[in-house]
Amino acid sequence: MPGTVARRQPRRRLTWPVDAPRVGIHLGVGGGLLKAARRARQIGATALQIFSDNPTAWRRRPEPPADAPEFVAFCAREGIAPVAIHASYLINLAGPAEPFARQSVEGLTYEMHRAPAYGATLVNAHIGSHRGDGRGRGIARLAANVSTVLAGSPAGVRLVLENSAGGGDTLGGALEELATILDAVSAGDSDQLAFCLDTGHLWGAGYDISTAEGAGSVLDRFNELLGLDRLALVHLNDSRSLLGSRGDRHEHIGAGRIEAAGLAAFLRDPRLPGRTALVMETPGVDEGFDAVNMRRSWLLHGGADALPILPPRAFRTSRASTRRSS
Repeated sequence: MPGTVARRQPRRRLTWPVDAPRVGIHLGVGGGLLKAARRARQIGATALQIFSDNPTAWRRRPEPPADAPEFVAFCAREGIAPVAIHASYLINLAGPAEPFARQSVEGLTYEMHRAPAYGATLVNAHIGSHRGDGRGRGIARLAANVSTVLAGSPAGVRLVLENSAGGGDTLGGALEELATILDAVSAGDSDQLAFCLDTGHLWGAGYDISTAEGAGSVLDRFNELLGLDRLALVHLNDSRSLLGSRGDRHEHIGAGRIEAAGLAAFLRDPRLPGRTALVMETPGVDEGFDAVNMRRSWLLHGGADALPILPPRAFRTSRASTRRSS
């Protein structure tokens, strides 16, 4: 049974060089916030992403968990920053249907206002789908809803919109569309607006980031269109999907279709430290592969050209994972 599998312990705590970006992973908080923070420290994470509540439900808890103050203090003391909250998967800022449109704005507003209680400075959200209503109307609706969410939000919290793999009616699969979204948000509301590039989504959308040149060109284009100061997060994920397939199936670092050289380029790009955190959403966290993938990213940052072959059970974990990719 999955609940009986002992979590893999790291061989030794990773030490990142001073010129490294902030690198972390998405960890579950079912065992408590403080437990997640301690695990992040144990595996060498310098950034952390969590859910503040059930990501597949609208209902939110009335108060943060009792250990939230300890969690905030621990992360501050151990230098785990930034802390990012991933918003509910149900949120769709571009969709026209009610009551879901209203619930999306209310849910994301809640996350923004609740973030300081978790010590979080970033709230990551999927852009969503226009649901057949047309891209132009979807972007206009998204921009209006972003402005509503940001109105009165805590000054120290940034709303981070994540690119998509471009499937169906989803928005944000192209970098140019992210720029259009930014332009559509009124200037007074845009200071707190940032973006996340998920490498798995880039791959699914047709961006060949399998080489250092390919990854670098994506960052160059993002800088040209939006400015790298807007890139608050990179979700560093390998992918089992085909290039350009619009698919989004996360895989262990260096074990999917995106070559290690491409993923390493994001970790090594000298423009990202100080402005962008890299957070993995890889499989098998409960089976100890959080430590494995943290170490694999550490190896890539350190100059490794190839990574150790993973055991077969790593891929059983990957295939059996039911957690929705984010």
